[in-house]
Amino acid sequence: MRIAIVSDVHGNLTALEAVVADLKRCAPDVLFHGGDLAHGGGRPAEVIDRIRELGWAGVRGNTDEMLWAPEALRKFAAGLPGLQDTFAAIEEMIPRTCEWFGEERLGWLKTLPLVQRHGLLALVHAKPNDLWRAPLPEAGDGELQDAYQALNAGTVVYAHIHQSYVRELPGMTVANTGSVSLSYDGDTRASYLIVDEGKPVIRRVEYDLDREMDVLRRCGLPHAEWIGRTLRAGRYVPRA
Repeated sequence: MRIAIVSDVHGNLTALEAVVADLKRCAPDVLFHGGDLAHGGGRPAEVIDRIRELGWAGVRGNTDEMLWAPEALRKFAAGLPGLQDTFAAIEEMIPRTCEWFGEERLGWLKTLPLVQRHGLLALVHAKPNDLWRAPLPEAGDGELQDAYQALNAGTVVYAHIHQSYVRELPGMTVANTGSVSLSYDGDTRASYLIVDEGKPVIRRVEYDLDREMDVLRRCGLPHAEWIGRTLRAGRYVPRA
């Protein structure tokens, strides 16, 4: 059994289509998405439509939820006073994103669950019952156990942090998918995860970054220039 998990597309249709092409070569039996589909890119409606066309089940991400519940973003931001300008910019993108994809697509996002399971695999966006906080790659084994052992899964997959990794723990493997868009690990390629007979493998996929930068320049999304700088760097770029 080969399971693919694709997450954190953030409205980047160019990168998503490159991943879809790579998936045809990998031929997984089951495909899931890990949330954060629309916000933060120039083609959110097209991304949602493509994923629905492909029929991927998945989970809700924090930037999905904040589209209809921006108070969740504000609550999280209140605990990080040094990043208020960043969170303000993120919130300023919400109205335009929602305008582009409309109420029907928003309603579909609202139906996404917090957890998906397939056999011994459990998928969440960040942590069970917490869409905003998740362990980083350097987290200790104890932190990972505390975060995910309640899922009672042999393999736990999460996303959210835009940094892929795989960690073997006693009785549990924890893996992060990385992100299709807005990578934070210095690698501009799209990232996703294949779980092949229970063994997670990270895949990186080249895509036409210049094309997506052109989409951002033309789309009229607030703060698109900042998003483009992060795409080009392959890591988080502070607001200028």
